[in-house]
Amino acid sequence: MSKFRMRRRKQRQRVRRDIPLLSMVPNLITLTAAASGITSIRFSCQGQWSYAVIAILIACFLDGVDGRMARLLKVTSRLGAELDSLADFVNFGVAPALFSYFWIMESVTQDSLLYPVRGVFWVFALFYAMCCAFRLARFNIMIDDDDSTKPYWKHFFVGLPSPGAAGFVLVPAIWTLHTDSAIFQSPWIGCFMLLFCGTLMASRVPTLSIKKMRIPTWLRLPFMLFVAFVIGMLVAHAWLTLGIIGICYLLSVPVCVVTFLRLRAADERQNQSTPPNP
Repeated sequence: MSKFRMRRRKQRQRVRRDIPLLSMVPNLITLTAAASGITSIRFSCQGQWSYAVIAILIACFLDGVDGRMARLLKVTSRLGAELDSLADFVNFGVAPALFSYFWIMESVTQDSLLYPVRGVFWVFALFYAMCCAFRLARFNIMIDDDDSTKPYWKHFFVGLPSPGAAGFVLVPAIWTLHTDSAIFQSPWIGCFMLLFCGTLMASRVPTLSIKKMRIPTWLRLPFMLFVAFVIGMLVAHAWLTLGIIGICYLLSVPVCVVTFLRLRAADERQNQSTPPNP
């Protein structure tokens, strides 16, 4: 084989290994989200609570963008899925757990009765982080779970999603930043939120999913006006609005459970009434 042909073959192989720049955009967004979560840890260590909360919220926003961007550009890959899971564990497992731990420890002084048992607060933080890891691992293998593909799971997540859990954990801090009061900065409230949110993540409790929700045509304009109002409130009173959103999402959990049980019971009755195929 001549040197010219060998050179041409190497050039063709080099071209085949090149990838479009746009295909890297979703992974770059995921890495940016991870960087935001890690930066939140830094702010938590320094006691800059507002910046730490904002960094986690930015990670939540970017987490909702990267997957949609990958599907829009048709560049979904196994690498992106694994990278997204690792970033989610940092952003919504490690960062909120460390935030809550440092948040609690700031209120536990040497004069406090809880100071001798302050190591227990770290146990709650670890519990939350491990539940997040379990939830993400289960999500990765959920494709093989036949039960989760049933019609009554269409509008629900299996367990509390990790971004929602991170938002729940931050609710006491958000209300403290809004009211400038130390009432919500309590070890009891912080530990309860870590235990409650971690348990919801690891459980199979149905929680609201808006991915496949549809609204009637006549509600389009009122819905857009409502979204515009929420955006305006976020600009004018960010902490108050975020706190209200967190409480509303928390209250939606029992509503979702009742609705899910009704849908499952209706589906089971329909399957029992349907005669088997001959």
